Amino acid sequence: MIRTTGLTKRFGGLTAVDGVDFELGQNELCSLIGPNGAGKTTFFNLLTGTLAPTAGRVEYRENDWVDVTDDGPHETALRGIHRSYQITNVFPTATALENVRVAAQAHGGNDAWKLWRNVSAFGEYEREAREILDRVGLGDETDTVASTLSHGQKRHLEVAVALAGDPDVLLLDEPTAGVSSDAIDQLVELIRNVAEDHSVLLVEHNMDVVMDVSDRVAVLHRGELIADDDPVAVRENPDVQRAYLGGYEADGDGSNAGGNDTGTGGEPA
Repeated sequence: MIRTTGLTKRFGGLTAVDGVDFELGQNELCSLIGPNGAGKTTFFNLLTGTLAPTAGRVEYRENDWVDVTDDGPHETALRGIHRSYQITNVFPTATALENVRVAAQAHGGNDAWKLWRNVSAFGEYEREAREILDRVGLGDETDTVASTLSHGQKRHLEVAVALAGDPDVLLLDEPTAGVSSDAIDQLVELIRNVAEDHSVLLVEHNMDVVMDVSDRVAVLHRGELIADDDPVAVRENPDVQRAYLGGYEADGDGSNAGGNDTGTGGEPA
């Protein structure tokens, strides 16, 4: 659904993403891992048009492969590439329903914002928002103000906002960050559910989650893609062990967050 060829981003003399060739298939869940500073967030920003690459190409599969390298965030979102963020990014004073409805409306094209439309015309966006909230387990929280939701519920709401507008590709940036161990299982089930009908690229430091949900795992280190394989092969890869995992062993309770998490390279995460 989305692929890169020779994707590179330099900030002055610092290369944050270095010649990455990558492809995410239809309804595939791939986790992108690596130490802090490996270039993961920069890579996300290049895929969504938040940053322009120094070199290389980003392509998105519609009927055929389309070059979206020069598309901005709004254009990539309208094409069907949506993302969540490391830090919870919702309207805190709006209800859960309002957050998702506004996101659905934002992906509804220019007519969605015409002030002279009859209010009943926005019913389609409210219906979509309610369906999404039901899907992410927040169907009973439609009228709850976002700031009063638990941290785990806010993470679910972030996924709901990202699902608005029916994207084909979903980029989830550390969805379990700060979530209690009790709530992680619910998030994992949500991620699995979403991956049934979306292509998902997941940045995640909790290695138990990564090994549990991923079809593939790609590893960035100092901006370079050093591994891209099934979870077992990546876990046993000596280069990955040295660069990141550092003797990772599954805990079985979702609490193991991986090995060395202080690598050097491009930007944080």
